[in-house]
Amino acid sequence: MRRLGHKYGHLAGPSGCACDGSAAVGLCERVGEGLSRRAVLAGIAASFAGLASPLPALAQPGDRPLLLRGAKIFNGLSAQPVEGRDLLITGHAIVDLIPAGQAVADAIVLDCQRTTLIPGLIDAHWHTLLAAIPQLVAVTADVPYVHLVAAQEAQRTLLRGFTTVRDVGGPAFALKRAIDEGRFAGPRIYPSGAMISQTSGHGDFRMRSDLPRSPQSSLSQAERAGIAMIADGETEVVRRVREQLMLGASQIKIMAGGGVASSYDPIDTLQYSEAEMRAAVGAAADWGTYVCAHVYTSSGIRRALAAGVRSIEHGQLADEETVRMMAGAGAWWSIQPFLADEDGNVYQNPEQQADQRKIAQGTERAFELGRKHKVRMAFGTDILFAPTRTASQGRQLAKLARWFEPAEVLRMATSHSGELLAMSGARNPYSSRLGVLEKGALADVVAVAGDPLADIGLIGDPDRNFRLIVKDGRIHKNTLTA
Repeated sequence: MRRLGHKYGHLAGPSGCACDGSAAVGLCERVGEGLSRRAVLAGIAASFAGLASPLPALAQPGDRPLLLRGAKIFNGLSAQPVEGRDLLITGHAIVDLIPAGQAVADAIVLDCQRTTLIPGLIDAHWHTLLAAIPQLVAVTADVPYVHLVAAQEAQRTLLRGFTTVRDVGGPAFALKRAIDEGRFAGPRIYPSGAMISQTSGHGDFRMRSDLPRSPQSSLSQAERAGIAMIADGETEVVRRVREQLMLGASQIKIMAGGGVASSYDPIDTLQYSEAEMRAAVGAAADWGTYVCAHVYTSSGIRRALAAGVRSIEHGQLADEETVRMMAGAGAWWSIQPFLADEDGNVYQNPEQQADQRKIAQGTERAFELGRKHKVRMAFGTDILFAPTRTASQGRQLAKLARWFEPAEVLRMATSHSGELLAMSGARNPYSSRLGVLEKGALADVVAVAGDPLADIGLIGDPDRNFRLIVKDGRIHKNTLTA
C-alpha cells in the first residue's frame, strides 16, 4: 500500500500509511454505514441511471466485423512485430490475423498505417474504488459520490489503454458488474474483495483506542466497508476467505508482512503463521483459485511460498536466494516500480525517508534479480488515494525499460499479466484469453502511433499516442481514418 506524503501527512494514521489515516478511516466509516442503508443504495442507482454512457461505443460487438489494416502487430508474445497481416475482430473476439489486404465482407475497416497494434494493457495491482478519491474529499463526500468518482476513474483507466485490472483490495464488485453490463465504460475487473489481515497486520486499520477486540465487538469501519477483514486463527481465516469467494472474488488477497513506515506493523514483521496461510490457500483452492500476498521481506516471502501462495505482491526486499526460490516454485511476482522519483511519495519523517530509500534500492535490485532468475513477473502500480497520480500508469510501465527490453516491458503488462489472471481458474469471470493478439482471444487492442518496440516511452503519453482503443470488440477511442 502507498503512504501519505507531506501534503497530507496530517491525515495519516500512526503507521504513516494512507490506508489507516483519518481520511481512509473516515471513508471506511462513511462507506460502511452508507452501504447499509437502502436509501443510499437507491441514490447510487438513481445517480448511475441518470448518466448517459460516458463513452458511447462506435462499434458494438456483433454489429459488423472490425478490420484493422496496415499496422505492425505486437502479439503480446514475440519480440518481433508481425507484419503483412491485418487484425480481424468479430463480436467480442479476435477472429484471426489475416493476410494483409484480404477483403472482408461488410467490415468496418480502419487504416492503422504508421501504428503498432498491442494487446490492451493490464494493471495487475490496482485499487478500483480507492485509487482516485482524494483524502479530504473522502471524509466529506456523500457515499454515492465515492462510487461515481470510481466509475469516472474507470473510464479514464480505459482511455489510458488499460483494458483489464486485477483489484487487490476494496469493494469493487458493484462497479465490476456495472462495467460488465455495459452501463459504464471501464476495464475488466478481477476482484479480490476485502484484504484478509491478522490483528495488527497491514490490513488492520483500527486505532489504538479501538483495542482490545472482544467477541462482543462490532466490525471495524474498514471491515464494514468491505476494504479489509481481520481474521486470526485458521478457522477465522477460512471463514473470511469463503465470504469473499461468496461475494464473487476471483482470487484472494492476504497480508503476509508489514508496510512501509508503519508503527503498528513494521515492514520487517512476519504476518500470519504458515498454518493460517495454508488455511487461506486451501479454502481458495477448493474454489479453484489462488491466493496473492502483500509482503516485502525475504522471510515473509519464503513463508508465503511454503504455504502455497501463488503471487507475491511487492517483494522489493527479497534477497537472491529468495528470488531463486520464487522461480523454482513457479510463483508470480506482481511488482511495482516503487522508486524515489517524481511519482514517489514525499516524507518529512526521517524514519519514513529511510524506509523509502530502502524500498527504492530494493526495487532496483528486485527487477535485476527477477530478470536474472527468470521469475514470472507481472506489472502493477498500487496507486491509492492519489487522483493526480492515476494518469502515471503508462509512464510507470515505461520506467521498466531500465531493466528490460521494450518487448519484455510490454509482455509484463500483457501476456504475462494475462497468464497471472488466468490462475483464477474456475473463478475467472472472463473465459477467453487476455493479453495477446491471436485467434480466439478477447478483442482488446490499442493502436500506438509509432513503434513502442523501439521507443517504449510512447506508452507513457496515451492521450497523444494511443490512436485507437478497443475493449471487448467495442471501440472506445478512435482518431484513425475509416
